[in-house]
Amino acid sequence: MATFRLELVTVERSVYSDDVDMVVAWGIEGQLAILPFHAPLMTMLQPGELIVRKGAQDAYLAVTGGFLEVRPDRVIILADACERADEIDVVRAQEARQRASELMKAPPTKVDLAAAEAALRRSMVRLKVAEKIRRRRGQGPGSRPE
Repeated sequence: MATFRLELVTVERSVYSDDVDMVVAWGIEGQLAILPFHAPLMTMLQPGELIVRKGAQDAYLAVTGGFLEVRPDRVIILADACERADEIDVVRAQEARQRASELMKAPPTKVDLAAAEAALRRSMVRLKVAEKIRRRRGQGPGSRPE
């Protein structure tokens, strides 16, 4: 089966670099799947779950935004921030979700509603991705990783 190279980087580090079968990401116009021989493309990424399939294994990552470029032989993702599912601190993400929810309830004069909504979305993405890895390991919702 054909594969392509995925290079996923942030300002701080290279998060993922390998040959893969498929990438699923959230572009500005919705979810898109990239397979080998995909037409060249460049799009902005919105905060969301990124799925990387290699063989029978799926890797889940939380991306807070950035850019995705499809080239003939590779896909390059320049992410604002990105965490693998097993790197996510669930307690910290839950606290961030709670803070963002509280900010959204405050009077509009005291808070930038768009910033609060963005923070809430980022925390929800991180929790969704972390939940997938917990399920895979057999831990239930709200379980703390060992």
